[in-house]
Amino acid sequence: MQNTPQANRLHIALLGRRNAGKSSLVNALTNQDLAVVSDVAGTTTDPVYKSMEILPIGPVTIIDTAGIDDVGKLGELRIKKTKEALSRTDLAVLVIDPEVGVDEYEKKLLSELEEREIPVVGVVNKEDKFGNIDLKSLMEEVGVKLLTVSAKTETGIEKLKKEIILKAPEKFEEPHIIGDLIKPQDIVVLVIPIDLAAPKGRLILPQVQTLRDILDNDAQAVVVKERELKGALDSLKKKPKIVVTDSQAFMKVAADVPENIMLTGFSILFARYKGDLEIFTRGAKGISKLKAGDKVLICESCTHHRTADDIGTVKIPRWLRQEVGGELEFDHVSGREFPDNLEDYDLVVQCGGCMTNRKEILYRLKKADSLGVPIVNYGMLIAYVHGILDRALEAFPLAQMIWEEE
Repeated sequence: MQNTPQANRLHIALLGRRNAGKSSLVNALTNQDLAVVSDVAGTTTDPVYKSMEILPIGPVTIIDTAGIDDVGKLGELRIKKTKEALSRTDLAVLVIDPEVGVDEYEKKLLSELEEREIPVVGVVNKEDKFGNIDLKSLMEEVGVKLLTVSAKTETGIEKLKKEIILKAPEKFEEPHIIGDLIKPQDIVVLVIPIDLAAPKGRLILPQVQTLRDILDNDAQAVVVKERELKGALDSLKKKPKIVVTDSQAFMKVAADVPENIMLTGFSILFARYKGDLEIFTRGAKGISKLKAGDKVLICESCTHHRTADDIGTVKIPRWLRQEVGGELEFDHVSGREFPDNLEDYDLVVQCGGCMTNRKEILYRLKKADSLGVPIVNYGMLIAYVHGILDRALEAFPLAQMIWEEE
């Protein structure tokens, strides 16, 4: 892996009306002709993601969005996609066209950004075309500080970058994956099955990131397949601090790891790293309340080639049917899609979210939690149905306390 994963980058969304110059501004910020630019309103359809570096922030992802004033049936779909992009936005750049000024579109958008606690940088574009911009009046209308820029001549672009640096959330990066659970010289055993679902010639992202976090914290990593685990444990002179396994190998690994060694899964580490382990733990308790006929939503944050025994479409539905002793109704969504009608579901099952940012996973968690809909991730569900979730939460006292509450 040569590049920072998109999921670990600060996500900056450019928002505003059609023809405000958002795509031109993307090109000016990145110093490349990445976005298609046209005088025709509504050129940008789906959100477009561009990667770049803004120092001292580091790697960022710029999101070019469709206009918030788009019209017609297609326009409604484009606006919906723009609103969906807000769920993964860490910082918003509101682009105002001085020719049309400020209206309810901008005010409603700012209200939604405030509700989602997304910091805003305001810019008035097209300074080259409209030299005498009444900045004071516009600022009074929108209630945020505004900068004047010209995407065409690149006037004010450096000033805009500085404002982005100032407004960027201080802690947009995710917390440790495992680093706060270990000390220098501790031994961590990673159990990585190599099965039909494993990608050829490489490890998957959560495994790579966990390994890197171990090395960054001066601990020692031992990487084995599940069949070699017992032999590896016997050969170690020093007891491992913790064993981390792929969730699908939980049963075999739990049998081989002595009770005096902590055991957890990559998915459980990522439940905390990408989301909120306490909300996920409460969600796991909701599995026991499922009954035949209930509706379950299964969400995968990426699209991938599915095998005959796919975890999301085959194994999890099978385990849940066995758990309730009857049929359940399953809906599946993948990628960035997340339905508005969450209240229609009795359980939401979210993947580990390795390919999306923490902001989006937290948005999904909080939305489900606010509606009282239990939400759990793949690894926690797998540990639950195999009866070892209590052990897998041993490294996380608060989550374990929630799990043990009556």
